[in-house]
Order: sequence, then C-alpha cells, then structure tokens
Amino acid sequence: MTHAQPAAFGTAHSIAAAVRSGERTAASVVDEHLARIDAAEGEVNAYNHVMAAEARAAAADLDVRIAAGEDVGPLAGVPVTLKDNMCTRGVPTTCSSKILEGWHPPYSATVVDRLAAAGAIAVGKANLDEFAMGSSTENSAFGPTRNPHNLGTVPGGSSGGSAAAVAAGFSPLSLGSDTGGSIRQPASFCGLVGVKPTYGAVSRYGLIAFGSSLDQIGPFATDVADAALSYEVIAGHDERDSTSVAQPALAVSSKLDAGVEGLRVGIISEMVGGSIEGLAPDVLARTTAAADALVAAGATVDECSIPTSIHGIAAYYMVAPAEASSNLARFDGVRYGLREDGNNTAAMNTASRTAGFGDEVKRRIMLGTYALSAGYRDAYYGKAQQVRAKMAEEFASVYERFDVLLTPTAPSTAFAFGAKADPMAMYLNDVYTIPSNLVGHPAISVPFGAGDDGMPIGVQVLAPLMGEVVMFQVAAELERAAGGAA
Repeated sequence: MTHAQPAAFGTAHSIAAAVRSGERTAASVVDEHLARIDAAEGEVNAYNHVMAAEARAAAADLDVRIAAGEDVGPLAGVPVTLKDNMCTRGVPTTCSSKILEGWHPPYSATVVDRLAAAGAIAVGKANLDEFAMGSSTENSAFGPTRNPHNLGTVPGGSSGGSAAAVAAGFSPLSLGSDTGGSIRQPASFCGLVGVKPTYGAVSRYGLIAFGSSLDQIGPFATDVADAALSYEVIAGHDERDSTSVAQPALAVSSKLDAGVEGLRVGIISEMVGGSIEGLAPDVLARTTAAADALVAAGATVDECSIPTSIHGIAAYYMVAPAEASSNLARFDGVRYGLREDGNNTAAMNTASRTAGFGDEVKRRIMLGTYALSAGYRDAYYGKAQQVRAKMAEEFASVYERFDVLLTPTAPSTAFAFGAKADPMAMYLNDVYTIPSNLVGHPAISVPFGAGDDGMPIGVQVLAPLMGEVVMFQVAAELERAAGGAA
C-alpha cells in the first residue's frame, strides 16, 4: 500500500476540538476511521477485533451528550486503538493467543475506562506478539501485522498492531504495553511518538501481565502534543493497582513550548560506541543529528557512562521470563479460555497449554521456570536482580549531572519478515530500550528522519523517575528540529 499520512483525519487535538465545538460529530469521525479500516486492514492486519458496532454506539451517545451541553472530555470523539492484552468488558481479549480463545472479560482495564471518560472511542483491539513476547508481531496466533510504510517489513513489537493502526490512519491514538521496549521500538519502526511512562505512573489494573515488575502501559501518537494529552488522560493514581504511584498525572503538556535552553543532555557512551554490536550507521547518524539539534537549541550535550547498560538484555531475559513463568501459570484450561480434554487434571493442563501457547511463549516459560528452580534461583534470577540494582544506582548517579539522556531507540530500521528468525537476533532489537524497564524510568521515542532505506528512525529520550515533564519538553524540541531533518 502507499503510506497514507497517519493524521489523515486530523490529530487527536484537532478532532476533539472540532467535536466539542459542534463543527464535527463524533459519529462522522468514527465512520471516517472505520471506512479507512475497511479499506486497508486486509493488508495491514493491525486488529484482532474491530469494534465497529460498539464504536458507533459510543459516538451516537457522545453526540447526544454534546448537544445537551455536556463537557465530554479532552478526547471528545477521538478514535483509539487498544492493545489486545487490555481487558475490555464484553469484548474478546486474547493476547493474540489461542489459550484465551472465547474469553470476554467481565470488566475493563483502568486505562480503558479513563479513555472512555475522556470522550475517546475505542475502535478495535490490536494484534501483538503473543502475550507481548516479541519484537516484530510475528509471534501472533492470528498472523503477523505489517508495517504501513512498507508491507514487506515488520511494524516492530510486541505492540505492532497498536503502532500500525496509528501509522495507517486507522486511529490517531493507540495504547500499547512496554515490558522491554514494546512501545518505543514499534514507534521507531512506524514513524510515531511512543511513550513508556515511569513504572507505576499509569495503572496496570486490567492489563494481562507478562512481567509484573517491568510492564507499563503508554500511548502511541502522531505527534508529541497528542502523546502528552493521552498520557495526562490515562496517568494518575489507581487504588486497584498496588504498584500505582500515589500522585495525580503530571501536567506534561505544560512545557512543550519551553525549549531546551540550559538543559543538560547525556549521551550514554556504551550505547553509541563499540560496546553494543549491530548499531546501523544511519541510525547512529540520526542520533548524532538529534544531539546536534539540541545543542543548536541551547542545551548542553556530553557523554556519560552507565557500564551495566550493556548487560541489560542478559538481566532482562532472566527477570522477564521468570515473572512470565509465574504469571502464565493461571492459564490452565480450568477457569477460562481454551480447554483440551485429558484423562486427568495434569493431562488436561498439559494438553491445553501445548495447544494454546505458541513457541516463543513456551520458550520463555521454560527459561523462566528453570531460572526459578531449586539450586538455580540465586545463580540466575538473583544475579539478574543484582545487576538491575546496580544499574539503578548508575542511572541515579548520572541523573545528578544530566536532566535527560539520549540514545537510539532501535539498532536499525524496520526489518523484513523472517529476517530475525534466530531468537537471540530478535532479542537484540531491545538493547536500547530494556534498561528503562529494568530501572522503572520513563522514556519516549520520537521520529527523527529516515534511514538509507527511506524507513523511519526514532531517537529515544530517557528521564529519571517521574521525569516525564522534562522528557516531553525535550521530545517536543526534537520534533520541531525533525521538521527539517533529512
């Protein structure tokens, strides 16, 4: 397909303003986007389920409320796509896995309710790597999602469907989850803004867990202002999430126009030097150009060192599979989802999981179970947690000297289907994003030009705990600079 402008029907800001003023109806906005989905979804495969009837009913209700003079919220009439690992009451929620076949949640995730309360209208549940385990959306029980910029390439993962939906113009906003880079890497591949908030800043209630100490929900958008608006809607304390930070959502839109004069930006030497293999020259060139743009705008840029950052993948692939092994034990064929017959309970459990889980999920469950087994827990899982603690110390030390850090988002532009069939080659896609998950810090990927193949490249801004305001401030400056980026 020829790539359509993602904001073909307007940004979230412009749509909401037009709907609130009566210039447009929510019904017409939804119909435009559903028509776009009908026309191109067959090529992209962004969705596991399109919520056409539900979206039209919600839009009609919204128009009635607006006509009655009601303030329906800052995202009035804005279509939004939900990653299919976020519970949505009465709507199939599958995690792109056969194991959840036929399950309709009896409740919605907090973020789903907050979007609806702000006037947003869900138009579909997005495809993903099964249980969010992957970096390409090739590991889905419902087939791969394709990158709207080039249908022969992946959209990234695991939130590839959420990214592709925005890149294809199906919705101006979407939500993904990020356990090791699953929002930021697809954002880079699809030319979008993608946000991983501080761990606990956005409620995970209703998110089907992968790695509970790593998972975080965040938005995809076509520009920084829309990403900031959607962050403000979904963030804030939730008493139903025991890990939720007990403070309101940060006003991240407040400094988008403030510039970066006087801000201190660090470049992690281990992430742009020779310590990490596989960084493509065109990606390094765009990251260097982003640093230069910040200097031109008045920031100071210097190198810094976080030695443990190069061990992030090794630590992550102990911690995340261990937590997945525990979390996925609930899918046993007894209470919900797929159930295969067996002569006894153990046989039924085995048959259900064998038929229900894909190869990558099985691989990570086995790795995690091994890492937690007697005699190995301290050597593997315990050691990974020590690396994680050391990494947090090093980041804290660096943030005493710098306001934000700048890195590539991914080592390359979007790759072809099947190009990373070796699991280790696939895992290396997250080398720049994993550290933020391990230490719980916020990070954002911002489009900054294109690679030698013409495909999008994103650069990543990292900030300290609850440092989203300055993170968005820097992201907005990079967006302005990228307007003239080659």
